[in-house]
Amino acid sequence: MSEELGVRSEEENSGAGVRSPHPSPLRAGARASGSAPGGDAPCGYTPHFKVVIPARYASTRLPGKPLADIAGKPMVVRVAEQAQQSGASEVWIATDHAGVADAGRAHGIDVCMTSPHHASGTDRLAEVALQRGWGEDEIVVNVQGDEPLIDPGLIGMVARHLHDHPAAAISTACHALQDHAELFNPNVVKVVLDREGYALYFSRAPIPWARDAWGNAQTLASRISLPEDFPAFRHIGIYAYRAAFLKIYGLLSPAAVEQYEALEQLRALWHGYRISVALTAAVPAAGVDTMEDLERVRSLFGR
Repeated sequence: MSEELGVRSEEENSGAGVRSPHPSPLRAGARASGSAPGGDAPCGYTPHFKVVIPARYASTRLPGKPLADIAGKPMVVRVAEQAQQSGASEVWIATDHAGVADAGRAHGIDVCMTSPHHASGTDRLAEVALQRGWGEDEIVVNVQGDEPLIDPGLIGMVARHLHDHPAAAISTACHALQDHAELFNPNVVKVVLDREGYALYFSRAPIPWARDAWGNAQTLASRISLPEDFPAFRHIGIYAYRAAFLKIYGLLSPAAVEQYEALEQLRALWHGYRISVALTAAVPAAGVDTMEDLERVRSLFGR
């Protein structure tokens, strides 16, 4: 739930406070259209929703990456162009950096200047919702600014999933794990679902654990295999929120389990908020964390 999450890593932020009731679902809205490199076009009904792209100029591994050139356009603009194909009614870049703001506006993208003191992309989204005066039922999708290959269909899917699950304050996505090495990789976040598609828990640990198949084989991870039809799912770091939740998010105190796992979405579960999880068959394209990632993406766009 941060500016540099994706399927790669997940951050946390702090706050203090209380919880409030879940808001109601959103009314009908727009249809999605278009396609993305490496992905399918959205299809079917998509509710009215907005996209916000938190774009932080500072980056530990790749400084200034929102402005990194990809075939003649800054990376954050490439991301916004993908989001514009998702069926979103509005697409905003949220940043505290003048250069990022100028680049967005130069390419016709709406920009919202936000505080430089936010600890996560979720906090930045909350400020945008407040600045824009969005209603409590508005659906807001957080699209990371370092995913120029994101499938527009995935963006529309998480918005639709939140609309279709009125008990949820947040929606996200996952895909089935086929590789046992990924199950045991702490950099791969796993999610366990209930029968209705709501998240029970997210973890960096191998969950669920196949006791009868593996016994105490956790130390022998490289030598085991996944049982047939094993319900292991990899979390995809994209989120849709109801604006009402964003507006109270900063009041929620961090949970110990969130801090130990370094998974910010556990704060919402700990405070009793439900997260609906859309299951997709497609493995999303990787984002840009390093110069090697950037060169890979540039090659796909023809530099």
